Amino acid sequence: MEEEFEVPSPHDHAVEHVAEEGHGGDSFAARIAVMTAVLATLGAMFGYEGGATQNEAALLKNDAAITATKASDQWNYYQAKSNKLTVAELAQALPGVDQNKYKADAERYKGEREEIKKEAEKLEAQVEALNKQSEERMHHHHSWARATTAEQIAISLAAIALLTRKKWLQYAAYAVAATGAGIGLLAFFGG
Repeated sequence: MEEEFEVPSPHDHAVEHVAEEGHGGDSFAARIAVMTAVLATLGAMFGYEGGATQNEAALLKNDAAITATKASDQWNYYQAKSNKLTVAELAQALPGVDQNKYKADAERYKGEREEIKKEAEKLEAQVEALNKQSEERMHHHHSWARATTAEQIAISLAAIALLTRKKWLQYAAYAVAATGAGIGLLAFFGG
């Protein structure tokens, strides 16, 4: 039977230390413990939102690719109608053919071709809009990711502050946490 071994994070170690020994009036440890719990919650929320916006961006990009394929199909259909139009126009010049039939065919192909062109252009506009939306969602995702990263860094600083008992590290953790929360608020309001 294989033995498993686990390497706890500094935060896990600090929390276990406080739990085992009690903080016995150690308000420094209590503040750090509460702060890390709050930061972990914020980080989880920011991480969720970051993942959601990344998924939305990927779905929009996928929709753009599907729509681009449809536009390409329309342009191929347009080209086929253009070829038929050319053949009908050439056929009108041949001796012994029903010129009126080929003239009518040419007129029909011109009309069909214009409708196909409008549809292809409409699909291309949709592709452009979907790609733009995808880029906006990815930008939004990056904001959430920066907020999450700041909260993770703040948690690490808090754990180090608890282990070393350095007040300046506690304040650095507060500053990084506030920065992450600010980035998260900006992301929440659309940036």
